[in-house]
Amino acid sequence: MIDKPLALKGPSRPMVRFSGVSKSYGDLKVLDSLSLDIDEGEMVTIIGPSGSGKTTVLRMLMTLETIDDGVIYVDGSPLTHMAKGALLVPADRHHLRRERTKIGMCFQHFNLFPHMTALQNCTEGPIHALGLSKQDACERAEELLSMVGMIDKRDEFPARLSGGQKQRVAIARALAMRPKVMLFDEVTSALDPEVTGEVTEVIRALVSEHNLTMLMVTHQMGFARDISDRICFFHNGRIEEQGSPQELFGSPRSGRTQQFLAAVNEAF
Repeated sequence: MIDKPLALKGPSRPMVRFSGVSKSYGDLKVLDSLSLDIDEGEMVTIIGPSGSGKTTVLRMLMTLETIDDGVIYVDGSPLTHMAKGALLVPADRHHLRRERTKIGMCFQHFNLFPHMTALQNCTEGPIHALGLSKQDACERAEELLSMVGMIDKRDEFPARLSGGQKQRVAIARALAMRPKVMLFDEVTSALDPEVTGEVTEVIRALVSEHNLTMLMVTHQMGFARDISDRICFFHNGRIEEQGSPQELFGSPRSGRTQQFLAAVNEAF
């Protein structure tokens, strides 16, 4: 990767910016010069067929994957790169660790620590990564567990929680790190239909009550329609089409988008 001219912050910067980002695995190009801006407080959902690059977008934002070209910015600062004189160079581990604190992620399979209670799951990160005192971390965790309706389960271990309860604790744990951006990777796919509504309502509350920027990947079109400000349909590592839920689901322009939505509707 070559060095890039340093990009300065601007007053109208988006909260998340993908600028010409590409990623390949051998001969397979997963993302092809992706450019995408996400505004502060916006909820953007990525949909598309398997292998279209959806989850790779989230993994790159979490710095779980490196990029081959382009730059990712979060809150006006480069995430994947750092300043060196007048140039941007690939970020070192220290820079990535610091910038990653701006981002929280909830996974499909919860990833809670099985040997810790719900409360301990929510205090571990703030104590060890943010340097909060145990008392301050507990107060923050209790506030968040109350927000997601799980304060009565604060002393329960994950094995004693339902899928919907685990996912709500996972959301509280991510929020305990005070991120500016929240990522959701198929957060309702592992849940029974009757408990999906629990998690949906929590995310709706985050959208309406907190100024969080959110990026979500899902295969559940009803969920995407209900909760998103904007939907991006990915195909072959590019944004094939994007728009409001009403635009994209009501009158998709691209033939590939129409084909995908017809197949999804047929499956359900």
